[in-house]
Amino acid sequence: MSAKAGWYPDPGGGLGLFRYWDGKAWSAATSPNPSAAPPTQGLVGAGTPAQGGQTGQTAYGQTGQAAYGQTGQPAYGQGYGTAYANYQEIQKKKSPVGWWIAGGALVIVIIVVAVLAIRAVTGGDTGTAGGPIGQPSQDVCPPEDSASPDAPVSHPADGRVHGGPVSYPMLGAPWGPPGGEINPVPFGSDVQSQAVLDQQDYDGQGHNWIASILVGELQAGDGFFTPEQGSQIVVKCILGAFYGDNPVKSNVKVSEKTTIDGHEAWLVESHLTFDIAGLKAKGELLIVAIVSAGNRSGLYYASIPDTTPELVQPARDALKNLQVDG
Repeated sequence: MSAKAGWYPDPGGGLGLFRYWDGKAWSAATSPNPSAAPPTQGLVGAGTPAQGGQTGQTAYGQTGQAAYGQTGQPAYGQGYGTAYANYQEIQKKKSPVGWWIAGGALVIVIIVVAVLAIRAVTGGDTGTAGGPIGQPSQDVCPPEDSASPDAPVSHPADGRVHGGPVSYPMLGAPWGPPGGEINPVPFGSDVQSQAVLDQQDYDGQGHNWIASILVGELQAGDGFFTPEQGSQIVVKCILGAFYGDNPVKSNVKVSEKTTIDGHEAWLVESHLTFDIAGLKAKGELLIVAIVSAGNRSGLYYASIPDTTPELVQPARDALKNLQVDG
């Protein structure tokens, strides 16, 4: 029998926070108040209606960040969970073993509830002050990690570019060979990418602007995110950190629920415009897809400058042939 719906101590590790269990799935939002009303949306695994064709322009631009098109970027830290996919995988299991696993997980939750209840009675702080908050996965752009980077992951030499749980057919010239020595994004791990040089040394400081396609495993926030929320995290990070202190306008063309290789996914396409000193390109196409892949989330990200329109179709072809490997 499933545990009854209600607020439980956050299994994502949030100190003094509670997460809502509706009997089938956890909420993406947390609250410091276990007596708050149930969240009206954002239940992990509950699915979200498609919102295609959204449009609008938003100005962005933060200081102190290197542009994505520049070379020689440092590797970023990871270490975030993928609880959404873990719970989704448990729900899909139909065998007796799967039910025992799910039952065991719920028993652990109940035990944690009991322990915290005892602590509350004896004076422990439950952090119930304040109202509910709806802020899932807030660590939009994780800070640079000074620790040693993870060891490179071995991928099969099968003519595909593998990153995290997804892959696409390797693109030929003018696309360069796949590379993953330096992680170009703070929200991914096991990232592999292909690129085409758009403009060399555009700023007179040795930085290059490129068209690129990359795949990897999404690492973001506390791990409780749906594919839609994961896509929002990625897009916000891109717009806020990849263009230095230059304002960027985003005209969203597509934001919709879809399936990729039979897996739940969310797709975002947006045309970005900007004016960066020394750069010929004044805009580019952004394509982001987040794929639920068992106990992980796959990431696809393409950035194609307006000065290389012939590269848009290869980027779309790569997405069309995106495959979930495991």
